[in-house]
Amino acid sequence: MNKYLIEGGFPLNGTIKASGNKNAALPCIAAALLTDEPVILRNIPDIEDVQVMLEVYTALGGETELIGPKAWKLSLRDIKSAEIPLEQAKKIRASILFAGPLLARTGRAVLPPPGGDVIGRRRLDTHFLALTELGAKVRASGSFVFSAKTLKGADIFLDEASVTGTENAIMAAVLAKGKTILTNAASEPHVQDLCRMLVSMGALIEGIGSNILTIKGVEKLSGCDFEIGADFMEVGSFVGLAAATRGELFIEGIRPQDIRPAKIAFGKLGISWQHEGNVLHVPAKQTLEVNCDLGGMIPKIDDAPWPGFPPDLTSIVTVVATQVKGTVLIHEKMFESRMFFVDKLIGMGARIVLCDPHRAVVSGPTKLAGSELHSPDVRAGMAMVIAAMCAEGKSVISNIYQIERGYEGLTERLSSLGGRIARL
Repeated sequence: MNKYLIEGGFPLNGTIKASGNKNAALPCIAAALLTDEPVILRNIPDIEDVQVMLEVYTALGGETELIGPKAWKLSLRDIKSAEIPLEQAKKIRASILFAGPLLARTGRAVLPPPGGDVIGRRRLDTHFLALTELGAKVRASGSFVFSAKTLKGADIFLDEASVTGTENAIMAAVLAKGKTILTNAASEPHVQDLCRMLVSMGALIEGIGSNILTIKGVEKLSGCDFEIGADFMEVGSFVGLAAATRGELFIEGIRPQDIRPAKIAFGKLGISWQHEGNVLHVPAKQTLEVNCDLGGMIPKIDDAPWPGFPPDLTSIVTVVATQVKGTVLIHEKMFESRMFFVDKLIGMGARIVLCDPHRAVVSGPTKLAGSELHSPDVRAGMAMVIAAMCAEGKSVISNIYQIERGYEGLTERLSSLGGRIARL
C-alpha cells in the first residue's frame, strides 16, 4: 500500500495552477454516451476517479484517446453493452451517472451498487425518483436494472437537491420526448458545467445555475469540444494549506464566482484572499483569529447545498481551525460519518470536542505532533495532509489511494511549493 511521508513545519510558498473540476469531469464523461459523434473534453484532471470513469466508458464500447495535456477525445458510435462492470462500479460512486445516458440511448441500464467514499449513508432514491418520473422502470436484484421503452418529459420535484441525482435526470431528459421541468435541482458549478456541455451538443436547457431547470427534449445530440472549469474544492484545500502552514500562495486558473461561499467560511477563521482575474492570492500574513458573531458569540461554519458552503470543504476548515486562535463550531449537516476523522486530529494534539456525528467544536491554536494516519475518504485525507504539513515532526499517511482519487499529482505539486512530502 502506498503512503505519504510528510515532514511538517515548512510554509508553502509559490504559484500553483488549479486542476479541472473532478465533479464536473465525471458527469461530462458519462454525457459523452449521449451522442454517436466524437466528444473532446479539456482540462480533465489526471486522477484515479477519472481513469475509472474512462474504463467504464471503454467497457460500454467507447474509445478514448489522450490528444493533448488534460484533453481527451471520446468516441462511441454504437453502445455494445448497457451493463456497468462490477469492478469499476465498486470503486466509484459516480458510476451511477451512466444510468441516465444509457437509458436515453438504449432504453436499458444495469448498475451494480456504486462504491466511493465511506462518509455515511448516501441515498440513491433521488435517482430512482427522477428516472421513474421520466418513464423508466427500476428493479433491484443484486444490481439495479433500469428499463424504458420511451422516456417522456415530466414535471419533477426532487426529494432532495442531489448533485448526481440531478445530473442523471438532466442527461436522461435531454433526449426524452417533450418538456421536463426539474424543481429542487442541484445547482453546483459542476452541474452548471454539465448543462453547458450538453447545450454545446444541441440540448435545450433553461435556468442553468438555478434550482429550476426546464429541458426540452431533442431527437439527437452532436459532438462537442468543451472545457470544464477549475476545481473549487481543490482551490479551497490549497487556501487551507497556505493558511495553516503560514505560507503565501498564488493559485491560477480559478473561477471567482465558484469560491464566494468558501470565502465567507474562511473569513470566520480570519483568513482572507484577493483575486485579480483568474488568479487568487493568499497572503502570508493572515490574522488567523476567529471572528466572533455579534455579541461575542461563537461562530458556526455549516455546509449546505449550493450556493451554501460546500460539504467537501468541512474537513478542510476543521483542520485549519486547529491553527486559529479562538473557538468555532463546525456543523456538517449532510453526511453522518464525515466528522469521525477528527479523532486522528485529537491524537495529534488538536483540541476538538466531537458533539455528535455532525458537529465538532474546535479551539485553537494548538501545536500538532506528527503521527501515523489513515485516510478514510478523499477530503478527510486531504485534511490529514494539511495537519501533517503544519505539525511538528514527521507523519505517515496510509490509504492514499483515497486522496489521489481527487487530487492530481499531489506530491510533485506540494514539493514544488516547498512542502516536505514523499510518496512511498
